[in-house]
Amino acid sequence: MEIIGRSRRTPYPLESFYDEMFEQDLPVRPHYKQAYNCFSAMKAEELATKQQAMNRRMLEEGITFTLYQPEQPQPLERTIPFDMIPRIIPADEWAVLERGLYQRVRALNQFLYDTYHQQQMISDGLIPRKMIVANRYFRPEMMRIDVPGGVYMTTSGIDLIRNADGRYYVLEDNLRSPSGFSYLFKGRSIMNQLFPELTLASSLRDVEHSLNHFLSSLRSLSPSRKSEPVVALLTPGEYNSAYYEHAFLAQQMGIHLVEGRDLVAIDHKIYIRGMKGLQQVDVLYRRIDDDFLDPLAFQPDSMLGVAGIMNAYRAGNIAIANAPGTGIADDKAIYAYVPDMIRYYLNEEPILNNVPTYLLSRPEEREYVLGRLHEMVVKETSLSGGYGMLIGPTASEEEIAAFAAQIRLEPERYIAQPTMQLSRAPVMQDGQMVPRHIDLRAFVLMGCGSAHIIPGGLTRVALKEGSLVVNSSQGGGCKDTWVLA
Repeated sequence: MEIIGRSRRTPYPLESFYDEMFEQDLPVRPHYKQAYNCFSAMKAEELATKQQAMNRRMLEEGITFTLYQPEQPQPLERTIPFDMIPRIIPADEWAVLERGLYQRVRALNQFLYDTYHQQQMISDGLIPRKMIVANRYFRPEMMRIDVPGGVYMTTSGIDLIRNADGRYYVLEDNLRSPSGFSYLFKGRSIMNQLFPELTLASSLRDVEHSLNHFLSSLRSLSPSRKSEPVVALLTPGEYNSAYYEHAFLAQQMGIHLVEGRDLVAIDHKIYIRGMKGLQQVDVLYRRIDDDFLDPLAFQPDSMLGVAGIMNAYRAGNIAIANAPGTGIADDKAIYAYVPDMIRYYLNEEPILNNVPTYLLSRPEEREYVLGRLHEMVVKETSLSGGYGMLIGPTASEEEIAAFAAQIRLEPERYIAQPTMQLSRAPVMQDGQMVPRHIDLRAFVLMGCGSAHIIPGGLTRVALKEGSLVVNSSQGGGCKDTWVLA
C-alpha cells in the first residue's frame, strides 16, 4: 500500500499491525492530521537539513548512551537515534493510561510494604514463599524498616505496548532505577526548536513542569523538617552508560551530583564532602544497584557506594529513592502476579492488562512453552535492557536448542510470553516515511501523599526493519511523545 504525500510517493506497507498514524485503509487518524500534513509537505532536502540539525544538537549537548557489544573490545559512545515524527496520543486515551498506571504503581508499592513487613500475601497464598525469599533482589536487611512516607518507588518506568487489536498491555515494570527521563525532556526541547509551528499549533500537554514534580517528590521524602532539604543524585560516575542522564537531572532539578567517594557516614548520618566542609544529605536519589550501595551491608568490595548508608537509613536520617529491595517488584516472574496484587491490595479490577505470561518453574507451563519456543519470547527474570532474551520467530534452530537446554537446567530463571504484534509508527528515513515497531515507557513519580505521571513518556523505536527490540542498549531509538491537551 502507498501513501500519496503532497510532494512525493512513499511506500508504506500496513500489513497486520496496528499503526499509530494510519487506519487500515490508510486514512490518517484524526489526531495525526496536523503532523502528517506538516511532514508530507516538506521536501526531502528540508527534511535532511532538519535531521542534520537534530543530530548536531544531540551531539553538542552530549545526549549520548554507551553501547556495550560482545564483539567490540571497547564500549561505543553514541548519540541516541532520535526520529523527528512524534508519537501522538489523544487526551481521552491518555486519561485511561494514567488511571491504569497509577493503579498499578499503588498496588506494587503495597506489595513491597507487605514483602518487608507482614508478608500477608504469602500467608494468603497469593505468591509462593520461595518466589520472595529466593529472589535475587529480596533484601532481608529491609525487613521491618518503615521507609519515609511508605514510598518504595519514587520513580517507576512502566513499559507499555499496543497489540494488533489496538489495546494497550503492560510489558514489564522497571522499578529499581528506570532510565530515559533525559531523552524525554531533551526530545521535547529539540522538537520545540526545530518544529515550533507544529508544536505550538498542536495544543500539547507540557512535560517541563514534570521536573518540578520530580524534585517535589524527592523533597517530600525528607525525614528532617527542613524547608529546603538537601537532595543528591548518586551516580556510579562518568563511565556509566546513563551518566548523561544523571548529570542532566541533577542540573535541571538543582540537586547535588555525587559519587560514593564524595559522601561519608558519621554518627549514622550521610554528609557531602565539600570545599566549605560537610553538608548533611536528607534525600539520596541513587542510580546504582543495591549490590553496590553499601559495602558494609551488601557487596563488600564495592567502590561505588557509601559505607554505613544502610545504618543511616535504618536510623531514619536519610531517605533513599528508590528504596533498597525494590527490585523484587520488577522481577519478571513477580510481574505475572501484578493483576492479582491489584485485586488483593486495592480490591479493584486491573485497568491495564499484562501480556499473557508462562512461569517456567511450573512443569505444565514449561512443557507447553518448550514445545512452542519458535512462537515465544523467553526472558530471564532478573535481567533487563533486552539482555537474556530469546525471540522465537527470529531465532535460529541452534539458539532455540540452547535456550531449551537452559530452561530445563534452571526453569525458575525464565518466563515466556507469546510474541506480541507491537504497534508501529512511521519514522523518517531518507526523506520517506517507513513503519517501525514501537513501545512506550511511561514514568510515574511518587512522593509522600502525591503522584505524578509524566504526560506521554518515552516512545522507543526498533529502528531495524521487522525488529521487535526497542532497547537503546540493543540499538533502538526514540521519539517525542505528545499527549494532546
